[in-house]
Amino acid sequence: MKILDNIIQKAQRQNKTIVLSESQDIRILKAASTITKRKIANIVLIGDESLILDTAKQHQIELNDTKIVDPATSPLTEALVQQLFALRQHKGLTYQQATEQAANPLCFANLMVHVGLADGTVNGAVYTTADVVRNAIQIVGMDENSDLVSSFFLMMLCKPFHNLQGGLIFSDCGLVVDPNAAQLASIAIAAANSAQCLLEVEPKVAMLSFSTNGSAKHASVDKVIEAAKQVQQQCPNLAIDQDVQLDTALVSEIAERKLPTSKVKGRSNVLIFPNLEAGNIGYKLAERLASAVAIGPLLQGLKKPANDLSRGCNVEDIINVVAVTAVQSTHDHSTTDISK
Repeated sequence: MKILDNIIQKAQRQNKTIVLSESQDIRILKAASTITKRKIANIVLIGDESLILDTAKQHQIELNDTKIVDPATSPLTEALVQQLFALRQHKGLTYQQATEQAANPLCFANLMVHVGLADGTVNGAVYTTADVVRNAIQIVGMDENSDLVSSFFLMMLCKPFHNLQGGLIFSDCGLVVDPNAAQLASIAIAAANSAQCLLEVEPKVAMLSFSTNGSAKHASVDKVIEAAKQVQQQCPNLAIDQDVQLDTALVSEIAERKLPTSKVKGRSNVLIFPNLEAGNIGYKLAERLASAVAIGPLLQGLKKPANDLSRGCNVEDIINVVAVTAVQSTHDHSTTDISK
């Protein structure tokens, strides 16, 4: 998979620090060992050091060059508690509550990213998506140019039998249930930036619908059209097609016939789904029926990368998401990039 190989090689060159909070999970320890050996990133594990090392020894996992930080004993803890208190006291958080919350490895990991002790964090092998996203928003914070945190999948189509070769961005497939037009526009802009960062190509965005160029009349079609117009206003140089069916988005011959004025011309690399239901079904169809490799869900709209894992993830999934997180941390998250 050339694109994934490129992402891993870029991560290896950047030498970023990624913090993992779920150190009680064998998958995390195995991934941390491999990531360290391959020099994809500098890994920091959060948790009880003696317990982590005992578990690693029991399962013959080498963690010789992996840093371990225990919130219960770390000299960093007091400063991070103060940071959390400063961030959340306006919401009624007491200093005692900040002390208790900072002892949680997930919170501690996000605080390390917030203060610049790490470049990104990856969690979700054990924690729920709700916990991961809430901590990321509250502690890492939203990008100043974003008013919405959304998600995307990096879909890899690299098997010999794939007619379409390469990578695609699918968004939003994991977080925003029923976005309005403004939210859908925000998702599209963020996803285009994600394509630019990870695929290193000019983003070509398709706003997916059951309509192509107004062929159907419905409120859900109107939402997609309005979202596309808002994207065009904010990013006039971005190639985007409004209300297109999937075949029009991906097949040049169909696009030429059904949408001759297309800016994307059937070569979309960013697919924006009208709601979470469609997005979730869409990525799973591509994964299960077309054997696409799905990396994610990855978060967009944050100041710094804090990504989610599926609780059903395997070691390879964790390695891939850490590599993506490292690369994301090198990228300017500003939503103005694609308008230049």
